[in-house]
Amino acid sequence: MAHSTPLVTALGGNDTILRKVAMVLFGSVLVSAAAQVTVPMFPVPMTLQTLAIMLIGLTYGARLAGATLVTYLAQGAMGFPVFAGGAFGLVPLMGPTAGFLFGFVAMAFVMGWLVERGLSRGFGLFAAALVATALLFVPGVLWLQAVPPLSLSGAFMAGAAPFLLGEVVKAAVAVLIVTGAMAALKNRLS
Repeated sequence: MAHSTPLVTALGGNDTILRKVAMVLFGSVLVSAAAQVTVPMFPVPMTLQTLAIMLIGLTYGARLAGATLVTYLAQGAMGFPVFAGGAFGLVPLMGPTAGFLFGFVAMAFVMGWLVERGLSRGFGLFAAALVATALLFVPGVLWLQAVPPLSLSGAFMAGAAPFLLGEVVKAAVAVLIVTGAMAALKNRLS
């Protein structure tokens, strides 16, 4: 599979540590803001976090996307109200949603990795978003099975089934945004 350049790298500019830190901080703020757009559901609320994570994963590349989500989790653990509903601290990182929170890191990293490996255009971009998002449900559902505790089918029905259609829509929206940004960059460079 051919290697591709993530969108933020293709934008050019100097690739300094300061630029990377700024991107990580911007991304973590974006995920935090998206976490506050929530539809209360139990035990897992529906938020726009995964849309923000998709945008980060599809544009930052694997390492920078993963670092962004690790930073987001660290901010929440340190007491910043970044989790859904303004939650913070260690409780969300051990409660029913913890599997999803930690899964965000893998989701962003895998999405960036897939884009770097050539799934960076058209349906490939959509496939990268769907595959990485599907992987998010693995730790999320397994954690739900262990913590409340629920049966595996109960955990799937509570933590995955209600969200599947929404995740497909979010993936389509993220791909449209990223594809539009790539087209704008291409036109700018022409």
